[in-house]
Amino acid sequence: MNQSRRDALRIATVLGLAITAGILKPSDVFAADWKSGGFDAKSLQDTLKSLGASGAQISTDIAVNGPDIAENGAVVPVSVTSKLPKTEFMAILVEKNPNPLSASFTIPEGTEPTVSTRVKMGGTSNVHALVKADGKWLIASKEIKVTLGGCGG
Repeated sequence: MNQSRRDALRIATVLGLAITAGILKPSDVFAADWKSGGFDAKSLQDTLKSLGASGAQISTDIAVNGPDIAENGAVVPVSVTSKLPKTEFMAILVEKNPNPLSASFTIPEGTEPTVSTRVKMGGTSNVHALVKADGKWLIASKEIKVTLGGCGG
């Protein structure tokens, strides 16, 4: 057994014993920095507020890319690119979804600020890209028309 595997086994054993003894809770170990507030919000304003981005300014240095018309709202490709230096966070919000926050990404320093994913859209909606760069919150938007709903429709 190599050294790194032994070290990982020791760490897992110690954490398991600490959880069993009640010294640590599983949430302390496995999801220490999870903040679900943004994903639980029911409106765009509540989502922005929960993320601390209520005063986000519109920016032309952020690009939201996606189809003008999506044939299937269950799998809509969306990408976000930021030209802003020191981009540290990106989120994709679908305004008319029951829970607008669809995805959030922490961007490590030195990483190209571009993300791409597929989101579920219940119908035609504005898709917003929320970016935190150099401590400032900025936002850009694009309307995507959906011909077949993805959120139960």
